[in-house]
Amino acid sequence: MRNVLIAAGIIVIIIAWYLFRPEKLFINESVNEELETASTDRSDSPRLITEGTFHGVAHETRGTASIYELPDGKRVLRLTGFETSNGPDVRVFLGAARDANDNDTVTDAGYVELGALKGNIGDQNYEIPTGITIADYHSVTIWCKRFGVNFGTAPLTASN
Repeated sequence: MRNVLIAAGIIVIIIAWYLFRPEKLFINESVNEELETASTDRSDSPRLITEGTFHGVAHETRGTASIYELPDGKRVLRLTGFETSNGPDVRVFLGAARDANDNDTVTDAGYVELGALKGNIGDQNYEIPTGITIADYHSVTIWCKRFGVNFGTAPLTASN
């Protein structure tokens, strides 16, 4: 009976570790990507469409979210000066809400997932799929998919 309890305890610990990934609280993942251009001609530079500054919701989050159109027509979300907490299964969402100070606003308004967060610190880029109408999305949210938690949101404002 004792061996069964020990085995069950080990299984519970492994499952809890998998779900919560506690080591992520202490490990930062840094990224330092450049904004790529599709052209080697320096005069043909990316055009800023919209940008905003992050504010923390469940976790302190800071930096800037900017959407650029590249010379070849592709659009990219760029996070600069970015920093947030690390966590399990953290994603980058382009949100329909104008701003989000809670979890429900993000899920109720709708969003497009751009991918897994590459790192919780540093500059990084996320390609926006073709067919997405940028005008329909007004914010960028850093989202923990595992627990349904909004780490932080950047309301976007059109560039002049």
